[in-house]
Amino acid sequence: MPELPEVEVVRRGLADHVSGRTIERAEFRGQRVARRHLPGPLDLAARLEGNHVEEVRRRGKYLWLVLRSPDGHQQGLIAHLGMSGQLLVEPAAAAEEKHLHARFTFSDGDPELRFVDQRTFGGMALAELTPDGVPEPVAHIAPDPLEAAYDQVAVVRRMRTRDSAVKRALLDQSLVSGVGNIYADEALWRAQVHGERLCSSLTKPALSRILDHAREVMLAALGEGGTSFDALYVNVNGASGYFDRSLHAYGQEGRPCDRCGTLIRREAFMNRSSFSCPRCQPRPRPRPRPSPRPRRG
Repeated sequence: MPELPEVEVVRRGLADHVSGRTIERAEFRGQRVARRHLPGPLDLAARLEGNHVEEVRRRGKYLWLVLRSPDGHQQGLIAHLGMSGQLLVEPAAAAEEKHLHARFTFSDGDPELRFVDQRTFGGMALAELTPDGVPEPVAHIAPDPLEAAYDQVAVVRRMRTRDSAVKRALLDQSLVSGVGNIYADEALWRAQVHGERLCSSLTKPALSRILDHAREVMLAALGEGGTSFDALYVNVNGASGYFDRSLHAYGQEGRPCDRCGTLIRREAFMNRSSFSCPRCQPRPRPRPRPSPRPRRG
């Protein structure tokens, strides 16, 4: 699934190509792409016609177009990419993609916007905006490390009270959004901390350092267009990112650690894989079990 850098790359591309334009016609093919809009895809398409795209915003892995209707009402069109969703800017005359689920034409002509999704886990929905400008279905998602609203001191304070694995906390989108499996592993490798270390066992400076690394590694990935392991993640022009060539931990099982030379290991974690260096990131010692109370005679 695309993580923050990949979604931000798409957001920037959309901002360049659709901001300031007016939707002339919207088309949704099938029910699944608009499944979160209960009245159905035809109703959603009708509601979007004539809307002006004021800006393109993002929080974590969520992306939305800020729309203003002809009567002045402002809403957000959420576009969740899921596992394989792509938002592509194409000439209207371009051949249709095999898994094309939605398309938008604009009053000023080309280019049009297309939503392509091979696995159909993604989708679009129209939602009201909160006073902060965030769509209501996204309001429970915490600010991400690239947002002005992000408060790292508060995040560290909350993490420090948790008796749970630090990687679990990094992946908790209600705590800090946008950090997925790839960048969590990379941040922990940089901080030389094993993902199963308990937040409560780490100092506030250590937790802050991990979050600093998460932000730094995501900015580095953003500079290279994101991380692409296959053709399913691309930017709005269909190009792949190159940060996968710079990964130190994620997906590097059996390769020498770039810091000490020890072979990177792969471990199961929360129904996914974690990658770390056995020497730089030693596993935490297991906590002793409390002794059973003696039975009374």
